[in-house]
Amino acid sequence: MLFRASAQSVAAMGFDGSLYLHLTEQFVHMHGYRPSTSEMRSWERSIPALASALNDAGLGAVEVMLEYALPLNSKRADAVLAGVHPVTGDPSYVVVELKQWSQAEPDEDDAELCRVDAYTHAVLNPIEQVRRYCEYLVNFNGAVAEHPQRVHGVAYLHNATEFGVGGLRAVENNERGQLFTGQQRGEFLDYLRARLSDRQSGARAADELLAAKTVPSKQLMAVAAQEVREREQFVLLDEQQVAYRMVLNAVRRAKTSDHKEVVVVTGGPGTGKSVIALSLLGELYRQGVPALHATGSQSFTKTMRKVAGSRKREVQELFKYFNSFMTAEKNTLDVLICDEAHRIRETSANRYTPAAHRTGRRQIDELIDVARVPVFLLDEHQVVRPGEMGTVEEIKAAAAAKGLDCHVVPLESQFRCGGSDAYLRWVVRLLGLEPGGPLVWEPDDRMWLLVADSPQEMEAFLQARRAQGYGARMSAGYCWRWSPEPKPGEPLAADVVIGDWARPWNLRGERSVSGAPPAALWATDPAGFGQIGCVYTAQGFEYDWSGVIIGPDLLWRQGRWVTDRTASKDPVFKKATPDADVDRLIRNTYKVLLTRGMVGTVVYSTDPQTQERLRQLVGGHAEQAPVGVGRTAAVPHRSAAPDHTG
Repeated sequence: MLFRASAQSVAAMGFDGSLYLHLTEQFVHMHGYRPSTSEMRSWERSIPALASALNDAGLGAVEVMLEYALPLNSKRADAVLAGVHPVTGDPSYVVVELKQWSQAEPDEDDAELCRVDAYTHAVLNPIEQVRRYCEYLVNFNGAVAEHPQRVHGVAYLHNATEFGVGGLRAVENNERGQLFTGQQRGEFLDYLRARLSDRQSGARAADELLAAKTVPSKQLMAVAAQEVREREQFVLLDEQQVAYRMVLNAVRRAKTSDHKEVVVVTGGPGTGKSVIALSLLGELYRQGVPALHATGSQSFTKTMRKVAGSRKREVQELFKYFNSFMTAEKNTLDVLICDEAHRIRETSANRYTPAAHRTGRRQIDELIDVARVPVFLLDEHQVVRPGEMGTVEEIKAAAAAKGLDCHVVPLESQFRCGGSDAYLRWVVRLLGLEPGGPLVWEPDDRMWLLVADSPQEMEAFLQARRAQGYGARMSAGYCWRWSPEPKPGEPLAADVVIGDWARPWNLRGERSVSGAPPAALWATDPAGFGQIGCVYTAQGFEYDWSGVIIGPDLLWRQGRWVTDRTASKDPVFKKATPDADVDRLIRNTYKVLLTRGMVGTVVYSTDPQTQERLRQLVGGHAEQAPVGVGRTAAVPHRSAAPDHTG
């Protein structure tokens, strides 16, 4: 949230210009960069229109929370109004989506989407947008989770007339999704008076909403079975819902006009790519549409099979690998959902592939050919192995070569790392994946970042979090040799050795050994805490607390990062792999490891100079964190696989 005050104060500050200066300063402090011109323009034009309406309705004492951050993700509602219901006397909240649009019309294919001259692509209908913000708030904020009737939603298009935007009402209107234009200002005032009392302050109701604990998130793995077999469990927001609708519309067009098209959904860690994939698979499965989910990750696919298909074999069969389609005929599927598509390889063939199946075709062509609507969900910064080539440009080029339309939907909001944009920005700047150099971490209310002075301290800290019921894992760069798997009953080899501290890597095989889970379940089985994970078992997963050991393959020297390929034990790096590729892949590896945590990350480097640089950038030390860290109102999240036993 950028600012909170009574409607009367907001109007006064808007009049003298101080409000926009305050909003800009707060935005820069929270995000590390200046807001866009369009965002500042919306503050200057839309907020006064709302404040004026509230004061003209006699609601000057209603509390206005501007740019209200939704829990556990980086999306912000334009305003949340807090007050007292005039009839029930209970706290009452109105989520407001403000638009400067003067004209908009429904998308010809889908009323939930709309077309506005300012955008080259379809955007979510504001009625649907605010409805989903309301549903998300009810799902994740403890103050209203048990009182959903207290949350209302409205889109206010203060510049618009009925003639200009009336067609947007083609979608369902309900208590969480209504629309008023500037032409209907009187009706909008009546709407506000019916839900907010003009006799009482809204300050206490706002306090209650802001102080409420975050309701545990419905984690991907925990609800996969219901998602696929029964009904949609996730609330998709903004561009997530746009991507979801675009795929369903493409499926409908493919059926009715006998053609095919490609959809690419791209976004960073935790932007909801896998949630979109699972929501799509569930909806298509319920409709009886032939569709499959595929990844290049053995861990992710096996976990999905285990959780989502625990009682139904046919559900397990929905989850495939990218190399499963070498001999499939063209267009045998309606939809193929390629999750983690940055792991697409040049070819599906490997040393075990029978000669009869070695077609010479590229893997990307196999994936496009097999379905009428191939869908690719990817993050280009998560390419961590040589030969991985799942990029937007590669997919667009492959589609163009086949004469196919290719639609790209970028996801911006992220749900991992407590929804902290500041933390993700800190990680990419730290690793030099964006220009500007490392930043000093400024703690926000969404993500903890701490430095441990030793691996022993890191492990003890994470054990303490597990004792509180949180999930935790430790991972490291691939800088230690990996012993062969022991025989059943024998202890795991303690390969990761730092001084007098030593722990085993996660298992590589498909069976449990000495109480350690198989590789595919390391991130989700509580027994995985005893081993150190690598990027290949961590990628695609999340847990509450993440401990990351930076090995000697990434060093801070003379004001910049240096990668030492000789320190890497990863067998995928061959002599022929160029130094520049190794450098990029090592940095991407640490980006993946540093973005697995939902509540906090604890980091340690084996190199003294690098460790000192981390201390300079991060103020918090693990031993300084309070005992109850993670239990604050801002980040009390629980993972899908809490590591407590009851």
